[in-house]
Amino acid sequence: MRPNKIKQMWRDGRFVTLGWLSVSHGFTAEVMARQGFDALCVDMQHGTTDMSDVWPMLQAISQTETVPVVRVPWNDPATIMKALDLGAYGIIVPLINTADDAAKAVAACRYPPVGMRSSGPVRAVHYGGSDYLAKANDEIVVMAMIETKEGLANLDAICATKGLDAVYIGPADLSFALGLPPGPDKTDPVHLSTCDKIRDTAHKHGIKAVMHCASAAFAAGSVKRGFDMIMLTSDLASMIAGARRQLDELKAATA
Repeated sequence: MRPNKIKQMWRDGRFVTLGWLSVSHGFTAEVMARQGFDALCVDMQHGTTDMSDVWPMLQAISQTETVPVVRVPWNDPATIMKALDLGAYGIIVPLINTADDAAKAVAACRYPPVGMRSSGPVRAVHYGGSDYLAKANDEIVVMAMIETKEGLANLDAICATKGLDAVYIGPADLSFALGLPPGPDKTDPVHLSTCDKIRDTAHKHGIKAVMHCASAAFAAGSVKRGFDMIMLTSDLASMIAGARRQLDELKAATA
């Protein structure tokens, strides 16, 4: 089976760069995948992507060495299994509140006897290799999003979930949980200390911690703080920033 680069990098003690796809188009996915991210996430929760969009986007990513990841809209086994069958090598599950939630997500990503995933890797076997069914349990990465009051209260138990690979911090919803306005790259001391607590708890249980960022500066700081994967930027954010920069430079040059 094709090795999962994310797991390889983690074993080597390196941090992983993750890009984000909010726009549901194969060409956008291909262009982002060619920029050098270690992994790239198709966002089904808040992006414009439906299940019918996922497989061509995964095909586009698969033209490169970038690892295909999908954030599903909910902790729904059917959706998780379908995304995996289409070739996702990592799954991000939002709004994990309890250890039972985490165990449910893990079970959907693992074949029996470890989990409950149904056999039918219709595209995954072509992407992953002929021995996909035998080795997928060891290669697929499962990440649980910690972003609610309940999730924080059950953090230790969630991180202790057998088979969970990482916890993923959703900074906007986490802000709601902390009574703060949502926003990118939060520097509020309470927010920062909570993220550090999530990281430390994950590491205590031998799993990884992921930070969702919006700028290279904040991402670099997160790496220095010990986070194992950094979501750096999205297709949509990059398009907006690039267009604005060019317009601003034009207006300044012709003022």
